[in-house]
Amino acid sequence: MPKINQPRKGSLAFSPRKRAKSPVPRYQSWPPYQGDPVLQGFAGYKVGMTHVIMVDDHKNSPTEGKDIMVPVTVVEIPAMKVAAIRAYSRDSYGKHPLTEVWAQDLDKVLEKRITLPGEYDGSAAKDAIKDAIAKGTVAELFAVMHTMPHEVSGVPKKVPEIMEVRVAGGSVEQQFEFLSGLLGKEVDLKNVIQAGAYADITAITTGKGTQGPVKRWGVKLRKRKHSRGGKKRHVGTLGPWNPHHIRWQVPQMGQMGYQQRTEFNKRILKIGEDGSEINPAGGFLHYGVLRNPYVLIKGSIPGPVKRLVRIRPAIRQGEHVIRQPAIEFTSVESKQG
Repeated sequence: MPKINQPRKGSLAFSPRKRAKSPVPRYQSWPPYQGDPVLQGFAGYKVGMTHVIMVDDHKNSPTEGKDIMVPVTVVEIPAMKVAAIRAYSRDSYGKHPLTEVWAQDLDKVLEKRITLPGEYDGSAAKDAIKDAIAKGTVAELFAVMHTMPHEVSGVPKKVPEIMEVRVAGGSVEQQFEFLSGLLGKEVDLKNVIQAGAYADITAITTGKGTQGPVKRWGVKLRKRKHSRGGKKRHVGTLGPWNPHHIRWQVPQMGQMGYQQRTEFNKRILKIGEDGSEINPAGGFLHYGVLRNPYVLIKGSIPGPVKRLVRIRPAIRQGEHVIRQPAIEFTSVESKQG
């Protein structure tokens, strides 16, 4: 019989495929930036999808200059607040937190997430950061920011999410002055990225629970002659005799979904101020109506409706040119059929 050679089914790139530790995604790297200090991240809540009619502005595209229909994902982006400044040092073993300065007037809603200090004076911590900056031991500065889900009607939660957002640009002294001016204040998406730019979208994907190797890894169903007892959805073999254990590359059943994934280079088509202008008749399915600013992202993004979505300026920019999108029509027809 001929020997059949085929490539393996299913990508091993994200192994081990286990559940995410937290519904709040985490970034391990940030894009390089030259210029004045700026925040490099934001967060919102996935609403749903619609479509827009816009002028195709991609150079050398077959439909360049013509009206095209583009599917977009709507993300509600209420303002976020800067709760603290966190300084990191770096040595041969990696990055380590040095100290942090918290805002004096923190939102009471944060009591649902962390224990708020009673009487707090951040002057001593600020002086410690300034001394560390002068000594050159501060490698990076991060803003500890939190969301305000109580302002979102489509998300049934009140407990805010807390996350770190890197500050880039300028010197460390300039970054600290920039963050000191934002401490305790609200920040919106326009402070991070502009319409027409490219961004990376990160979220926790839709959880599918425990699944078998056919659905989880894409292996073929076993044929009649090779399926003992009618078991067609098993792998053909668990591996060789030696090594005397099951290798991690063998496709087996386990957790599928609810894992952190990043969509690179998603174009920001529009940042709107009034969410009511995009509400379809009857509201978005499984979400409701928007009452806060929103952003339209070209294409689809990970995660189900109501999932927290983090937005970061694109780290794989390449030769992207920021062009202001010319949107002529946004669909607000009912999504309920």
